[in-house]
Amino acid sequence: MIKLYGFGPTRSIRPLWTLRELGVPFDFVEVNMFKGEHKKPPFLAINPAGKVPALVDGDLVLNESVAIVVYLADKYPEKKLLPVDLHARAKALSWMLFTATELEQPLWRISKNMNLYPEDKRQPSDVAMARADFAPMAAILEKHMTGREFIVGDHVTVADFVAAYTLDWANEAKLLEELPTLRSYMEKMYERPHAPPRIVKAFAAVRAANAPNANASPPAKA
Repeated sequence: MIKLYGFGPTRSIRPLWTLRELGVPFDFVEVNMFKGEHKKPPFLAINPAGKVPALVDGDLVLNESVAIVVYLADKYPEKKLLPVDLHARAKALSWMLFTATELEQPLWRISKNMNLYPEDKRQPSDVAMARADFAPMAAILEKHMTGREFIVGDHVTVADFVAAYTLDWANEAKLLEELPTLRSYMEKMYERPHAPPRIVKAFAAVRAANAPNANASPPAKA
């Protein structure tokens, strides 16, 4: 059986969403980042980078959330979570890479400098620069999504799961206030019956389960 290693409000949401939409059996193995389990030998044997998510499917061990969702879509082609048409598939892959590079990276910089780095290492100026970097790239996706329900084609694909999670992250950083199309798209995606909890709810759940650490900062969106 497929095993997905992950934790709460991290990029684990992307493959978790994909697996739930596929409707295939899998085990979710929590890697408790509050307890540092992602840096301990059992998990480092799966992903030496010490980051979630990680997927184990038989003898395949796969890291990186975008690679995982593409693999899952390819493993179950009958579910049509990636286009078969060469050009449409290329577009879906392009938008996933755009999301992971142009949108996610500024968000990651903001998270590091606001929550994750030791206070003496944080750079408020980089937060402002990251916000400025995010805005024009998000405007490109805003324009693309005008009049569209999905990133590519006329039904949901893994590109939508990657984008919706990233936009929810941006929403938590107050970066969607001037992007009504993206905010509406993200909210509609999370209304899907198999959608996972949004970041704020996922974090609340892991915080409640780790009550002694209730005041801790959110774990890295690894």
